[in-house]
Amino acid sequence: MLIKYIISQTQLPESSIKNTIQLLNDACTIPFISRYRKERTGNLDEVQIGDIVHYKEQFEALEKRKATILKTLDTQNDLTQALKDQIETADNLVLLEDLFLPFKKKRKTKADTARNNGLEPLAKIIMSQNAPNLEEIAHNYVKGPVNSTEAAFEGARHIIAEWINERTDIRNIIRKQLERFAMLATAVIKTKKDDEKAQKFRDYFHWEEALSRIPSHRLLAILRAEKEGFIRVKIEIDNIRALEKIESQIIRSQKECAQQLEIAIKDAYKRLLFPSLSNEALQVAKDNADTSAIAVFAKNLKQLLLGSPLGEKRVLAIDPGFRSGCKVVCISAQGQLEHNENIYPHAPQNDSTGAMKKIKSLADVYKIEAIAIGNGTASRETETLIRNIQFKNNLKVFVVSEAGASIYSASKIAREEFPDYDVTVRGSVSIGRRLQDPLAELVKIDAQSIGVGQYQHDVDQTKLQKSLDIVVENCVNAVGVNINTASKSLLSYVSGIGPKLAENIVSYRHEIGAFSSRKDIKKVARLGNKAFEQGAPFLRIKDAKNPLDDSAVHPESYAIVKEMAKDLKVTIKELIGNSAVLKQLNLKKYQTATIGLLTLEDIVKELEKPGLDIRAQAKVFTFNQDIKTITDLHVGQLLPGIVNNITNFGCFVDVGIKESGLIHVSNLSQSFVKDVNAHVSLHQQIIVKVLEIDIPRKRIQLKLQTT
Repeated sequence: MLIKYIISQTQLPESSIKNTIQLLNDACTIPFISRYRKERTGNLDEVQIGDIVHYKEQFEALEKRKATILKTLDTQNDLTQALKDQIETADNLVLLEDLFLPFKKKRKTKADTARNNGLEPLAKIIMSQNAPNLEEIAHNYVKGPVNSTEAAFEGARHIIAEWINERTDIRNIIRKQLERFAMLATAVIKTKKDDEKAQKFRDYFHWEEALSRIPSHRLLAILRAEKEGFIRVKIEIDNIRALEKIESQIIRSQKECAQQLEIAIKDAYKRLLFPSLSNEALQVAKDNADTSAIAVFAKNLKQLLLGSPLGEKRVLAIDPGFRSGCKVVCISAQGQLEHNENIYPHAPQNDSTGAMKKIKSLADVYKIEAIAIGNGTASRETETLIRNIQFKNNLKVFVVSEAGASIYSASKIAREEFPDYDVTVRGSVSIGRRLQDPLAELVKIDAQSIGVGQYQHDVDQTKLQKSLDIVVENCVNAVGVNINTASKSLLSYVSGIGPKLAENIVSYRHEIGAFSSRKDIKKVARLGNKAFEQGAPFLRIKDAKNPLDDSAVHPESYAIVKEMAKDLKVTIKELIGNSAVLKQLNLKKYQTATIGLLTLEDIVKELEKPGLDIRAQAKVFTFNQDIKTITDLHVGQLLPGIVNNITNFGCFVDVGIKESGLIHVSNLSQSFVKDVNAHVSLHQQIIVKVLEIDIPRKRIQLKLQTT
């Protein structure tokens, strides 16, 4: 059943799915499976394996819910064989919950009261639609709390309304109407119309749009405005058409019963069906919007994590500020803090001369190779100051995103790393380390605090966290980790390692010393064969005796590489990086029952460029020095900028001022833009044209300049 379900959702080969599930059940990770078990999976990539994981979990959740419902129905003595068969063959949660609805325990309803008053037989008579003299029949039910024939009819209608509400076919009719024709409409709450906080939502004070076509970012914005109490949101469809659809399924004659059924149908629709199913439709739209927003966030996070590193260079990092001064730190090539102090080049102290002398002196003493400046308050002024210093060496100056640095500096991780320093020092160190290696530093921060994506706080937080964890894990393992310098946070994302083993690895380094070979990894407490199999190829050891320990070649394949070198009459060290020699290999000779051409081709590719960082090198970028604030902009101006966020509706660009400008999708290309990421990437350096400036609302409209 599971295999068939995943095939129906993914269209992937049965053997690939079956083998992947076996590997997953054997505690293998997605990065490991996609990289080192290609023969087993049929060369599935990490996205396809991720889909298998997703639908496997979806199927298991469905089966778990079925088991719960079946147990409940059995306990209530409501389980028939026919109902059991329907439940067991249900292929989605919506159908499953519809089947369970008539038997679900709920608060006392109007229908329950009517049943207690003995009106269910009357309801059945009306539903049969062939009773003559209905008024006389109803009179027989006038007793006790039922004091009139109208009261009898009303009670019967309540029962009928509940029956209608619980019919799966009727619910699906309304679902289809909502799916095709639902309109989302908003109205401002009059008392909040002039609220300052409400103004950012003023576009949605009176809004109407088809629910099926509303973009994810707009729906999330509208729902946030509703949550904050500024607007009301309602779903609308053609009620007359919906009622006619229901009536066509129920009313079979025009006798006396039809009139009662018409009233019952209207009641069922207005009181039960529409409120429930319109909320369901809105939730489906919200779930789809969440999925879209999370996908955008995941793409952005991946680009951010795989941002260009400067590498192991000695860095002077500055967290700029005005009144409190600029916090300066000097860090080693391995990211260790060597010095920290404050300078006060800006108002009110205005000690620019003293600050410049101090920076120049520190650059000389600590042999600084690059300078990193945070992009927050006083960033541009500090950058100008630094660029005016005459250094002995030609130091590169980088402006680095501070997003999430304050979160890190106050975190438990930062306190553990720098217990004797305050948050300002920790934040400055983080800025410098981000330049050296964005991935290694950003994994220490909750991804939601990094500030990329759209409406990340409005989406399903569990789904968001899960998606982002997968992105981080894939990025860390795609790059590889230096086991002797990596932080506990970075090591925890390595395939098969996790937080506890990461802590044990760091403890081993402190107590025993650096790892000299991959074999040493097995000496870490509680790191068994499975964790070694999963993690070893992603852990790098610089200057190891065996050069393969600093490559992505799995230790299980070392013997094959040794055999290759022997056949070519060279050492392994001579084989690595020697493309001419590697081309002489006949890979078919090295095939085994478990290692095929796909793995062998990967091995050769890695041997050609062992440990190659898949990320590009960091590049210096300079903003237009004449632009300091939004008032310095003018329409038609061409400016250099850096893409600092990507959404479904466009991208935001840092042009060197406090406010980021927006390139709407319509201004990214002359042709239709289906995917913003196909035109720009996060942190890409681009040229933009200023189209519109709204100073009161602090909004800037830009256009991507392609020529």
